[in-house]
Amino acid sequence: MSRPGPRNSLTDVPGLTVGQAVDVTVRTGVTVILPDQRSVCAVDVRGGGPGTRETDALDPENLIGATVDAVVLSGGSMYGLGAADGVAAWLGARGRGFPASARPGVPPAPIVPGAILFDLANDGDKAWGLDPPYRRLGIEAVQAAGLEIDLGTAGAGYGAMAGGWKGGTGSASLVTHDGFTIGALAAVNSYGSVTAGDNRSFWAAPFEIGDEFGGLGTAGLSAAADDWNMAKANPGLRQNTTIACVAVDAALSPGEARRIAIMAQDGLARAIRPVHAPFDGDVVFALSTARRPLGDPAAMAIARLGAMAADVLSRAVARAVYEATPWPGSEVRCWRDG
Repeated sequence: MSRPGPRNSLTDVPGLTVGQAVDVTVRTGVTVILPDQRSVCAVDVRGGGPGTRETDALDPENLIGATVDAVVLSGGSMYGLGAADGVAAWLGARGRGFPASARPGVPPAPIVPGAILFDLANDGDKAWGLDPPYRRLGIEAVQAAGLEIDLGTAGAGYGAMAGGWKGGTGSASLVTHDGFTIGALAAVNSYGSVTAGDNRSFWAAPFEIGDEFGGLGTAGLSAAADDWNMAKANPGLRQNTTIACVAVDAALSPGEARRIAIMAQDGLARAIRPVHAPFDGDVVFALSTARRPLGDPAAMAIARLGAMAADVLSRAVARAVYEATPWPGSEVRCWRDG
């Protein structure tokens, strides 16, 4: 039987650590996914208002061969893209990155793709002038990288709202009966609702393992075609996004990783209603730590891993909202408060 890994998080995938940092005053945060070594990575962008960095470099026909040194998820909208600058500086100072030149004194070029969500309107102090906090938060997050991941109001999801609920950062994992590990991490700031018409049952309930996000089951899952329950009443363009990373320990080519990213996006569709709207910026990265051979036939293995990645990502989305707590001094609505 398949089961969650020991931490039920992305770091159950061997070869990965995760670091997070937040600024409580600004109400924002950063999450860094840090492979032990350069790893194959792909991306799939479905939202109508995405904000990304270096995703073009992940096309397999380009120079770097779709390999990365880290992946960064951040709040802050376009300002948050600066978090990857801090991570790149930290990596470069340690000699990690694409070898741009063999000449002495030329630093490596760390490849650090990233994606952002919009948390600028959550009443945090955004009067940062010429010094947004994201480069600093990127450095703090990568320095804190380890195996434990704080969920809920943490990391890139610190300032997020998921429909009418407090959003956050969620993670989940699955170890298959034959030993593959699949993990997912999501920062959930969706326009759509993660819960059904009873306001309590998660759309991801069919994929829940145990009571990892409340154990309410599927009985409450119903909605009319145009009933979006706790979706945001007045969405703004580029203000609603779920950004995520899935990872597997199977050795993948860039094209195979891309197929995993595409299939994993269905996990957002299973957990959020509606999703991929014009005012969402949904982005999913897929990483391979290449600790196990993929197996033969490869196409069947990819189909299986991609389907499971979608399920794991659905669970990560629900766990983000389930674990969310209010910002200090706020009265934001949280799932745990009913």
